Amino acid sequence: MTADVADTGVAADELKQFVERIERLEEEKAGIASDIKEVFAELKGRGFDSKAIRAIIRLRKKDRAERQEEEAILELYMQALGMA
Repeated sequence: MTADVADTGVAADELKQFVERIERLEEEKAGIASDIKEVFAELKGRGFDSKAIRAIIRLRKKDRAERQEEEAILELYMQALGMA
């Protein structure tokens, strides 16, 4: 691959396009992260608990069965430690 890049320039152009595409996506990702941070600041300013909201978002990404299994294991471990 390295010889191909040096000899033809075609692979170098393709590689440059990939790198530039990744750079643009990284910029977009940073912008979205900033937007999310602003939303969390706004909800905190309105009196909501951001840790609880983050936990809810994590849970909503899981299906019902996965959440139930996780909760059952957590409950079992808490009982074993005398926490429940």
